[in-house]
Amino acid sequence: MVGQVLDGRYRVDARIAVGGMATVYRALDTRLDRVLALKVMHPALSADAVFVDRFIREAKSVARLAHPNVVQVFDQGADGSYVYLAMEYIAGCTLRDVLRERGALQPRAALDILEPVLAALGAAHRAGFVHRDMKPENVLIGDDGRVKVADFGLVRSVDTVTSTTGAVLGTVSYLAPEQMEHPAAADARVDVYACGVVLYEMLTGDRPHDGDSPAVVLYKHLHDDVPPPSAVVPGLAYPIDELVASATARNPDVRPYDAVALLAHARETRAALSPDQLDAMPPQALAAERGTADDRTSVIPRSLTVRQPPAVPGDEPRDGYHRTSRLESPAPPPPAPRRARGRRAPRGPLVIVAAVLLVLGCGAGVWYINSGQFTQVPPLLGKTEAQARDRLEQAGLDTGAVGRAYSDTVKRGTVISSDPGTGARIRQNDSVKLVISSGPRTVAVPALQGYPLAKARTELKNSGLQPGMVTREFSDDVTRGSVVSSDPGDGTKVRSGSAVALVVSKGSPVDVPDVSGESPADARAALEESGLRVRIDSARVNSEFDAGQVARQSPAEGGQAAEGDTVTLTLSKGPEMIEVPDVVGAGASDATARLEAAGFSVEEDRGLLGLFGDTVKKQSVKGGKTAPKGSTITITIR
Repeated sequence: MVGQVLDGRYRVDARIAVGGMATVYRALDTRLDRVLALKVMHPALSADAVFVDRFIREAKSVARLAHPNVVQVFDQGADGSYVYLAMEYIAGCTLRDVLRERGALQPRAALDILEPVLAALGAAHRAGFVHRDMKPENVLIGDDGRVKVADFGLVRSVDTVTSTTGAVLGTVSYLAPEQMEHPAAADARVDVYACGVVLYEMLTGDRPHDGDSPAVVLYKHLHDDVPPPSAVVPGLAYPIDELVASATARNPDVRPYDAVALLAHARETRAALSPDQLDAMPPQALAAERGTADDRTSVIPRSLTVRQPPAVPGDEPRDGYHRTSRLESPAPPPPAPRRARGRRAPRGPLVIVAAVLLVLGCGAGVWYINSGQFTQVPPLLGKTEAQARDRLEQAGLDTGAVGRAYSDTVKRGTVISSDPGTGARIRQNDSVKLVISSGPRTVAVPALQGYPLAKARTELKNSGLQPGMVTREFSDDVTRGSVVSSDPGDGTKVRSGSAVALVVSKGSPVDVPDVSGESPADARAALEESGLRVRIDSARVNSEFDAGQVARQSPAEGGQAAEGDTVTLTLSKGPEMIEVPDVVGAGASDATARLEAAGFSVEEDRGLLGLFGDTVKKQSVKGGKTAPKGSTITITIR
């Protein structure tokens, strides 16, 4: 297709990539003089209505996502057998190119890529869409460093019920287990799983599950957990392992419920890592220059329940998790040298008493600090309230006040935080306060009917919701520009931050009068009397009407428009004059066929004598002359 111009507008300059459904080209929009990417469906698929529908659905879905990390769709159309999308062109490369060139990435670089990807998917999820085909090939990295998500070709509404007969969409290595078992029930968490696999691949340079065939890989995704990246990259920080494990849990109920929740977890992970941990160079890195030893690695924190090895004299505590308090009885000081001075009062009993008191005091301190008087707050985050109470009881602690708070990242009914926090030193029998998640904050959709669109959008934002797609329809009851209804409807409980679609009134419908064949002045007067505006198109067309009269109108006569809408009039440049065929001497049926084929209507004049004849003796316009196209030619038959 290189060198062709699609739809009289898009000049194809070079091929960029080929996929299963389409080929992507670099093209020039000759109308706006800008470079863009043209995604053209393979012609063999354009005859399949299902594929065409999916292709067009991509355009409509992405067009609703005005997000800086989503590749924007500018236009959609067809030119013959070519169905295409005109999209934003990103000069750069894909994440697959980066991984092929560099192998594994440092944690900082992996998070720098992951976070904008999750921001883009989060916008899609909150708008009610799932990508379903996240992989490194669909992550574009511009020359300016911008990260964008592309290829929403498999996108569908979260609430859409598909008629897929077992077919699984997406790339095998990044499919969530539920996508294989119940494809139609897949929700935003399949994108969360795929992002976890992509993160693993960025950190290690390889996919978590491999096999000789796609079936083997599918089986491993169904039955094996994604291993921690630290098993492949020694020294990788534990919070990174936790982030990957959370995103790739085989049970979707354990994963963050959408990309927004995973983004919050990713940012918490970044905040928990030191600069050295973020910049640790993985041994799988191919092109990056590695640092030396200690400044590029970090030790994975061990569990609080693991006993520490005996302290080496002079060593400092390894980290905040493993500090210990060791008090030892001081060795008795060396005896003071005797001096030959004058006689002094005997001090033996006092020295003995002081030494005994010192030993007893130190012993009591050691017992008080290191015995059962103190303990540590066990890990409680993510546990149910009942589980948290049991753990506190096992640690010899009481459960204090239990509060509740909304959380977009922590599952309803589980612990968000504790006071004191995990690992804090606390006396036995003291109490620990808990904060339990109430799940995402839900709000009721406000009543918006009759509100002007701008005010309705403000009300939604004040209620913690986002204005969604706006459609317009006629309404006799609601004034033009005001809200007719919302979806979800008034009073519906939805998650805070959800998008609400609005239907806005176009006002009462107005019947468009027929002004064809009238002069522009008379046509304008008739339309304006009906409450409509008039625009006269500069182009003119041939028609049955005289030059300068109205040839056609849009909307057409009998259609409906809202009061104040514009009706476009196209004026006639007169009828098209065409040559009349000579049919004298021909049979009646043959003459009629030839005249109609030339664009004329035919009327027969048989008279009394023509009842028994079948030959054309005369025609109203002689052969070789011109007449208006569509006019009537009378043939006399004798």
